[in-house]
Amino acid sequence: MVGATAVGKSDLAVELALRLDGEVVNADSMQLYRGMDIGTAKLDDDQQRGVPHHLLDIWGVRDPASVAAYQSLARQAFVALAARGKGAVLVGGSGLYVRAALDQLDFPGTDPAVRARLEGELAEHGATALHARLTELDPAAARAIQPANARRLVRALEVVEMTGRPFTAYLPDHRYAVAAVQIGLELPRAELDMRIADRVAAMWRRGLVEEVRRLEGEGLREGRTASRALGYAQVLGHLAGECSEDAAREETVRATRRFARRQDSWFRRDPRVRWLPAGPPREVAAQVMDHLRGLAELSDPR
Repeated sequence: MVGATAVGKSDLAVELALRLDGEVVNADSMQLYRGMDIGTAKLDDDQQRGVPHHLLDIWGVRDPASVAAYQSLARQAFVALAARGKGAVLVGGSGLYVRAALDQLDFPGTDPAVRARLEGELAEHGATALHARLTELDPAAARAIQPANARRLVRALEVVEMTGRPFTAYLPDHRYAVAAVQIGLELPRAELDMRIADRVAAMWRRGLVEEVRRLEGEGLREGRTASRALGYAQVLGHLAGECSEDAAREETVRATRRFARRQDSWFRRDPRVRWLPAGPPREVAAQVMDHLRGLAELSDPR
């Protein structure tokens, strides 16, 4: 299940898992972090409806994200579920994590010295300078990575320097390593924008500021990845006195809308995704089940 944030993927994944006798595997990079619950819209126990969820709350907020580590964990989860006769419903809006879980995708290692030097250059010269360098070395990667995404800029330049190959060489054609059926949920932009605003307002009511304040005591501000999460970065700025709480909330809405457009653009490039209009989970799940039955009939040689 893929698509933009707030489109309704998580609830649909639960409904499908119930119908398929399956379990949910998380592919949201920020739901991997313990304690980041409100701002990532994790389902609570009631919302999970008894369906086991895997790869939630596995990293501390100080831990840097690792797509390669996630890939290994996701593949292990698939094998374990298959051994128990269970289907896996992979759900999330982190495009690279979805591809890492499903596709023939290899990740080069890291070089701490190169990474430290690039991060020093980032601190001294800013992300714009690094983005300009990436444009020269790997134009395709530069087009795909926003100048504000400092973490991915550093990683792309690290890979180019370590391997002599463009970062985009590690994003090959869409070829499954794990057989899958991909369903994408879509909404008109105006409706999605409204959902995002409503979701952010609900996060504030549920106590996002208090959650961030608590996680700050656990090292959130020092976490290279978790501290940049939508909502968390804005609240950290507010707690540091950089903006008012209202401004932090408004910027969270704006940043989330921009992110949703990038998510949609990423998933639209994958021709294997079958797109369906978002709606009540039971209704959309019925459409998905019809699609799966159609695929089964096509593959039946009888």
